[in-house]
Amino acid sequence: MFSRLMPKEGRFFEYFNEHAEQIVLGSRELSAMIASGDDIERRSYNIETIEKRADKITQSTIELLHKTFITPLDRDEIHHLITKMDDILDLIEDVAQSIYLYDVRNLTEEAKKLADICVACSENVKKAVALLSNMDNAPAILATCEEIDRLESEADHVMRAAMAKLFRDEGDVRQVIKLRSVYELLEEVTDTCEDVANILEGIVLENS
Repeated sequence: MFSRLMPKEGRFFEYFNEHAEQIVLGSRELSAMIASGDDIERRSYNIETIEKRADKITQSTIELLHKTFITPLDRDEIHHLITKMDDILDLIEDVAQSIYLYDVRNLTEEAKKLADICVACSENVKKAVALLSNMDNAPAILATCEEIDRLESEADHVMRAAMAKLFRDEGDVRQVIKLRSVYELLEEVTDTCEDVANILEGIVLENS
């Protein structure tokens, strides 16, 4: 009798989708910041605002997890997924703050390319998460995760080429340090998107 009175599903999938939308918004704002190279303070503030909204969604998800007796997915999977998704936006904010605080100007084509890959990864995270509520979507989710893996590998190649060019051609040591930090954080965004893809693959394989 007691268990029948407890909430069974909650809004977990809605929260996943809402958070994924914030990831996409943050990645697009970052890409626009890097592409334009101007209005950096405003765009950095916008990303900070998006990240705070995502934090609230993460907190709401965890609070709901503690209140829900029967969850649609394994409890650890829910917690792991939402916190790793939140890590993506934390890193996006780190990139934006680094560009703003280090006063990075003349961002390179390689940085722009990495930012574009971050957008593509984020959009695919959103796509995969949107399919998660129905395990009939398992093949589509796995295919989307494979695309995230491919994009992460592409980011690795861009990163290596960017670092080689930076150390070969840039004579200003301060600029080397600044751009190296930006490159590494951008590549870490794609790594974390791949981590989310791995979590999603695990959920699908366990539940389908």
